Amino acid sequence: MMTATPRPAPWALLVLLLVAVTALAAPRPAQAAPVTAEAIETADYSGGPLPSGQSALTAKVQIMLDRSGISPGVIDGIAGGMSRSAIAAFERRSGLPADGEMDMQVWQALQAHAGRAMTVEYTVTAEDAANLTTHIPSDYVEKANMTTLGYTSIAEKLGERFHMDERFLAALNPGVELAEGVTITVIAPAKPLTGRVTRILVEKATNRVAGFDASGHMVVNYPATIGSAQTPSPSGTHKVRTVAMNPEYTYNPSINFTQGENKSVLTLPPGPNGPVGTVWIALSKPTYGLHGTPTPSRLFVSESHGCVRLTNWDAEELAHMVQPGETSVEFLEKDQSIASVMGEPSPAATTGQAADPADQGSLRLTATRAPLPRPVGLTGGPTDPLAAAVEQATDLPVVAVEPEPAATQPTPAANATSRPQINHGR
Repeated sequence: MMTATPRPAPWALLVLLLVAVTALAAPRPAQAAPVTAEAIETADYSGGPLPSGQSALTAKVQIMLDRSGISPGVIDGIAGGMSRSAIAAFERRSGLPADGEMDMQVWQALQAHAGRAMTVEYTVTAEDAANLTTHIPSDYVEKANMTTLGYTSIAEKLGERFHMDERFLAALNPGVELAEGVTITVIAPAKPLTGRVTRILVEKATNRVAGFDASGHMVVNYPATIGSAQTPSPSGTHKVRTVAMNPEYTYNPSINFTQGENKSVLTLPPGPNGPVGTVWIALSKPTYGLHGTPTPSRLFVSESHGCVRLTNWDAEELAHMVQPGETSVEFLEKDQSIASVMGEPSPAATTGQAADPADQGSLRLTATRAPLPRPVGLTGGPTDPLAAAVEQATDLPVVAVEPEPAATQPTPAANATSRPQINHGR
């Protein structure tokens, strides 16, 4: 015997119809467009926050920040914490309310660093593909038995050279296998700044490091990893004692930290994937310093053993600007800010509005001095392929930051007698 299927009531059909129409009309999440060189070059800003996820606009903003001397860390096209802190630092130096938010004033100020192409084509050289390290072990004994802690891939080597996250390099060159002779698209960074940094402020509250010249002008500002809960960075003011480029690293568990089960003193070879990266800026406080890192994309995630960790390229730039025996390094506690130490006015003083006590941190204070010009181009002679690639993208001249002579070039640590003791904190 067959039974009839009951028909839905008319009102139920109406409800189903309304649900279907609503679903079709509801806005769907926007699909992020692929980040290409053309998209970065033509990206424009019309107001509001930077897009979520990876975007060509954020990449363009990061490139201009990098050129201005206010480092966003790795350029990856993602509007994260490092980008926000860089925008705040750029606002402070540009005399804008430093809230870390993208707005039209920030965009207009950044245009001073948009005078040439954001990207360039680069052909991978034989040198790029040579002398790669196949594996970086985590155990310090294994590291100590190696001859170098070098780059593990062409992508890592070029990523650091062009200030790019490796995944962003791959996104700009989809399906391309990096090898000698292959031409790829890369970011066109600026030449490292030259000049003298006489004062460094390490701001623990925001994980930023700012370098000032003798007149009190902020020359550079970098993201950093500053100590940890277990091994905090020092307090007070210290001096830069010495600088070592591409240093070896002495691991001594009796005076700092213990790695794994290793209880013996070890000497780790130099290299960008070493514990202190490619640079060690030693402080007058023994065993502490500012240095590079093997993981630049994790500055705001990782912890250090009491020292100040920068990207290798930022640490190298700073190393050529400090003056051993003269440059001071001041560590600001969580309740201090660069702005308050430098005597900068609060937003109320410049806008006439009442200041919110909760906003008295370093991200809400202003500065009154305009930024110095950032040099363009890159180091190297006329045969340097990187310099040649950038020169094809710009007609702008190289600009000196200031008339003072460049800082004394630190010499590589060639042997044990000339090498400073390089340990992380205590």
